[in-house]
Amino acid sequence: MIDTKLDFSDLLDLSDDLNALSKAENRKVMRDATRAAATIFKDEAVKRAPERTGKLKKNIVVMTQRDRNGDISSGVHVRGTNPRTGNSDNKMKSSNRRNAFYWRFVELGTSNMPAIPFIRPAYDARQDEATNAAFATANRAIDEALSK
Repeated sequence: MIDTKLDFSDLLDLSDDLNALSKAENRKVMRDATRAAATIFKDEAVKRAPERTGKLKKNIVVMTQRDRNGDISSGVHVRGTNPRTGNSDNKMKSSNRRNAFYWRFVELGTSNMPAIPFIRPAYDARQDEATNAAFATANRAIDEALSK
């Protein structure tokens, strides 16, 4: 799992604008911005994922969540894993069309199969574009909220 986060800390103008918004508007701006960046990564991962039956590509999705502190994060998620632990969800069967638990075997390889990475290369290829999309979406959403 990629444990990298975009850093918004050095953008004082954006920070000042976010402080001017209400809490609900602030959450919407951050949710929209993080989803915009995650969608770019998802599209690239889908493009790079190997296709045998198409099940893996269909199960790559964007997931947004808010933690207890109210911080919002979005990321690329492959259905079939428990999002909290990253382990296979024992309740999902392999015949379920929403279960692509085997993605980690494709990404990392096994003793019998070489790795065919598609998640990490997608992240590496589109990192700058995703950052720009997040900032552009945040600025657009702030302008909309402040114009009300």
